[in-house]
Amino acid sequence: MKAIVRHKYGSSDVLALEDVDVPPLEDDRALVRVHAASVNALDWHLLRGLPYLVRMSEGLRRPKRSSMGVDLSGRVEAVGKNVTQFRPGDAVFGARDGAFAEYVAAKEEKLVLKPANVSFEQAAAVPVAGCTALQALRDKGQVQPGQKVLINGAAGGVGTFAVQLAKAFGADVTATTSPRNVDLVQSIGADRVIDYTREDFTKGGQRFDLILDIGGKRSLFACRRALTRTGTYVIVGGPSGRWIRPMDRAL
Repeated sequence: MKAIVRHKYGSSDVLALEDVDVPPLEDDRALVRVHAASVNALDWHLLRGLPYLVRMSEGLRRPKRSSMGVDLSGRVEAVGKNVTQFRPGDAVFGARDGAFAEYVAAKEEKLVLKPANVSFEQAAAVPVAGCTALQALRDKGQVQPGQKVLINGAAGGVGTFAVQLAKAFGADVTATTSPRNVDLVQSIGADRVIDYTREDFTKGGQRFDLILDIGGKRSLFACRRALTRTGTYVIVGGPSGRWIRPMDRAL
């Protein structure tokens, strides 16, 4: 099969289209023919091997794995004898290392059935960004109906999911974005959109029950001023660096 691979860290110039073996079908896996795959910030970090901290698990001098990509959608071609949730022909989407290939073999807990009204391309854009937004709001932020929520950096993959999920949870959503994306963020349900080139949400006087900070360009101290006394601050990403950033904010 064909697959996008890399054998060293670097820019997109190190990527190559090569012939590789179709992954073996193990008893607890489903073999999926990939229809669509999406690119995330995660892929960019792994491609470059930056921040250097990621190389502790991915390989110090060169990547341990040549495969690339995580998010995918496609159709099940075959299933192992222990797989019970899927059968050949099922349309699925999910996350599996090596998604930039014609086939992947994934454990069934890494896949879900694709809704009929969602395209393969749309489904492939969901797993990493959508799950990150859901975990940040529901699991870490414990968002509640009626809360005032700020999404800082609302026009990217995680941000667009976060705005819609926060609204689905019943929150009042304020979102920050650049001027060119104001209409986009309004269209997905934000109650108020702040153009961050014109207004600093940390100085506006409004207080939020939950801040989901995706952009990471405001100091932690400044963001604290924008929280209610019992407010929650959740960090997702931030400015990149060569050594540990954006992980330093979480640390």
